[in-house]
Amino acid sequence: MPTRDIVLASASPRRAALLAQIGLPFRVHPSALNEAGGSAEIGSEPPDVVVCRLARAKAEEVAAQVKRGLIIGADTIVICEGRIFGKPRDEAEARDMLLRLAGRTHQVITGVAVVEAETGHVEVDAAVTAITMRAFASTEAAAYVATGEPLDKAGAYAIQGRGALLVERIQGDYSNVVGLPLPTLARLLRRFHLDAWEAARG
Repeated sequence: MPTRDIVLASASPRRAALLAQIGLPFRVHPSALNEAGGSAEIGSEPPDVVVCRLARAKAEEVAAQVKRGLIIGADTIVICEGRIFGKPRDEAEARDMLLRLAGRTHQVITGVAVVEAETGHVEVDAAVTAITMRAFASTEAAAYVATGEPLDKAGAYAIQGRGALLVERIQGDYSNVVGLPLPTLARLLRRFHLDAWEAARG
């Protein structure tokens, strides 16, 4: 099988760690496009369409620069009771997001796009995972925010970090919550005749 140049269009160390976890050789070329910040009511565009559109935009932007290879773009949002939660703008918004999630079930949606730079061919899909947070008080939310961990995370928590202490139950793909749904990515790569098992480093 010919070697394909795989490029991650993200500066996220969590997404890079997930690719490294499955042994996929890749390099990082971050997109200049940022993921959505703050919180807002769900608009007319479905959330899965939003993240897929943003993931595609990131991948296509990088593809235009690197000219060759398979470019992976991703975008993650959290949905709870009709509101979209992106990355908090500051500590106060992080605390507010956490208290809105406390004791409730929310959805983590990640859009993934793979662009073949040479041809412009694009494959896009989204993954959804349901997370139930346990009930916790404002003092615990404030203590977590004080660690700094929530400030660059959609929904203001990191399930792979101290944020795991706030989670009661997870239904679906764990890697999606971290930021890159690996089964979804592997399915998209197969559409470009790249098998993640064969491409992985031995």
